[in-house]
Amino acid sequence: MNFIDSILTPFRYVVSWILWAFHELFGLIGMDPSSGWTWTLSIIFLVMLIRTALIPVFVKQIKAQRAMQALQPDLRKLQAKYKGKKDQLSQQAMIAEQRALFKKHKTNPLSSCLPMLIQMPFFFALFRVLNSASQASQAGEGVGKLSAESIRSFDQSSIFGARLSETFLGTINSDGPINVAVIIVAIIMILAMTGSQFITQKQIMTKNMTKEALEGPFMKQQKMMLYILPLVFGIGGINFPIGVLIYWTATNLWTLGQQFYVIRNNPTPGSQAERELNERRAAKGLPPIGQKKADEAAAEVIVEEPKVQRVQPQRKNRKKK
Repeated sequence: MNFIDSILTPFRYVVSWILWAFHELFGLIGMDPSSGWTWTLSIIFLVMLIRTALIPVFVKQIKAQRAMQALQPDLRKLQAKYKGKKDQLSQQAMIAEQRALFKKHKTNPLSSCLPMLIQMPFFFALFRVLNSASQASQAGEGVGKLSAESIRSFDQSSIFGARLSETFLGTINSDGPINVAVIIVAIIMILAMTGSQFITQKQIMTKNMTKEALEGPFMKQQKMMLYILPLVFGIGGINFPIGVLIYWTATNLWTLGQQFYVIRNNPTPGSQAERELNERRAAKGLPPIGQKKADEAAAEVIVEEPKVQRVQPQRKNRKKK
């Protein structure tokens, strides 16, 4: 067992146990345990369970993204301050000031990638489980919590004639007859996976970013990632089992829907989405969202009355009898 397998072993057992639990549940309610649709639903519900558990992380990601947008003016000032200074001391000073700026706003450039980083071990664990299904089925072995019988059931299951354990590249390179259904289903899933990922990132850039963020120094990197990430996953997808493509597409669709809800109902201040929200509120006769927050903040302010020093009554001298 290599180092990567050692890290992924606990995740592989968790993923296989969840798959087994959902598969057993769908079998109990009357679905065919050997059907590819039963296994497909098990994978989709695995996604829903993981993403529901990651909602607190998603909230932190939103806060980190907004903090990054808030510090864009300061970053531009910092760039202007060190513009043209290429010596080592100036570069070190600029990096130190950038770190101090990130620390002040309690964020960093990697915060927005946190949900994806947390998901990756589960993704690779599922890839190992599903990718080894055919070999384990032939050897009569189980994988993690999935017994040999469950692995055999998964390996033989299919949707639209494409087995969930097969890959686009494996089908093309096979010695036997090419299964056209696998190629068609894989291409559709790859397009859905990369397309949903592209739309998700594009939605952020066009709807939920301020003008300052769109002109910020990190915008070029985000534009590059907009095209590079779908391309990387699209190329890698030809070696993903159909079951893994289902998992990743379902994950992207969850992200797209979750993000659409947040952008529509709680947009970044100063973004296009906030202007659209205020237009919808105006059509309903409601105050702008920015005004609402200002009114709420003003209502929370406690105005203290100035303390007036109490005048003590002066004692009158009694007349002597």
